[in-house]
Amino acid sequence: MSEKEVILTQEGLKKLEEELEHLKSVKRREVAERIKVAIGYGDLSENSEYEDAKNEQAFIEGRIITLEKMLRNARIINNDEVDTNIVSIGSTVILEDLEFGDKLEYTIVGTAESDPFQNKISNESPVGKAILGQKKGSIVDVQVPAGIIQYKIIDIKK
Repeated sequence: MSEKEVILTQEGLKKLEEELEHLKSVKRREVAERIKVAIGYGDLSENSEYEDAKNEQAFIEGRIITLEKMLRNARIINNDEVDTNIVSIGSTVILEDLEFGDKLEYTIVGTAESDPFQNKISNESPVGKAILGQKKGSIVDVQVPAGIIQYKIIDIKK
């Protein structure tokens, strides 16, 4: 079974590498120290500090494995590859909601680095799917639970 390709921008790659390094060099040590201290409290069967530390250790180790797998399967999108004539991963797109006239700005990224609070949407999200491959001036229909939203692509930037 092949592993899924993870699409990342340079910025996304850097963030994942930094998180991995932090987990390996800082968090592992911290949780190992917590376990050591908790063991000092005696009876492990009724030791909530020990149980919490072991759960955190499991989470950290799981996240490390996930990050390593993502980085192993990463395809990096360089800013130079971004075409300002067509929406692609790495593009920053200005959309106009045709019903309300609101202007929205999104950067299209892979699912691993999507963050709607930072206006970074996944290429697999409804809006991302609808605008990928479209040109400036295009009108796209986005299927959402409440119906269909129409957007006009106002601009495409790197």
